[in-house]
Amino acid sequence: MTKQTILGRVGQLAKANINALLDQAEDPQKMLDQLIRDYTNNIAEAEQAVASTIGNLRLMEQDHREDVEAAGEWGGKALAASRKADELRTSGQGAEADTFDNLAKVALQRQLQSEREARTAEPTIAAQTEVVDKLKEGLGQMRARLGELKAKRDELVARSKSAQAQNQMMDAVKNIDVLDPTSELSRFEDKVRREEAKAVGKQELAASSLDAQFEQLDALGDGAEIEARLAALKAA
Repeated sequence: MTKQTILGRVGQLAKANINALLDQAEDPQKMLDQLIRDYTNNIAEAEQAVASTIGNLRLMEQDHREDVEAAGEWGGKALAASRKADELRTSGQGAEADTFDNLAKVALQRQLQSEREARTAEPTIAAQTEVVDKLKEGLGQMRARLGELKAKRDELVARSKSAQAQNQMMDAVKNIDVLDPTSELSRFEDKVRREEAKAVGKQELAASSLDAQFEQLDALGDGAEIEARLAALKAA
């Protein structure tokens, strides 16, 4: 996998609009579960790629340090050989002095080579350091988005369960709505009221029949009194 591919994937996933995806999904919970799996897999893949890139960068940095150290060591050797050549030449040992001067030249050549390799590596190290920084930033964004996805999934599941419970409650309440005048309770109340009215009617009917009987009894008493008074008149 190339660095550009890694960066492109990290950037694309980090910029994903979760709310827009949810609006387009037929089953948001399933879509979120799949997104979480995809994000988790891509984060693991990106982590491996970033680790490999960081490892390569550290190797280049190590090589650069070794080149810098080597340049310093060769410079020291060149200086030592040159001083030895000067000592020998002062003491009249020209041939031996030339040998040490040649050694100094070889050391200086090695020093130049090490310095050149160190300078050549510096732009690459700088570029790789920038790549690593971007990759780390992208990974941080992906991890944050993964946390957002999980929180969104948990919120959605909780809201779905709450909505189901509310719907079940409303269905149950609708079946036993005591405030509805057309409900069974209201009809039963009407039936009781009719029974009560019927009982009142029977009571009134019974009372009127009893009054008639007493009136008839009173009429019979008056007739007997009249007959008695008539007999008394005739006896006088």
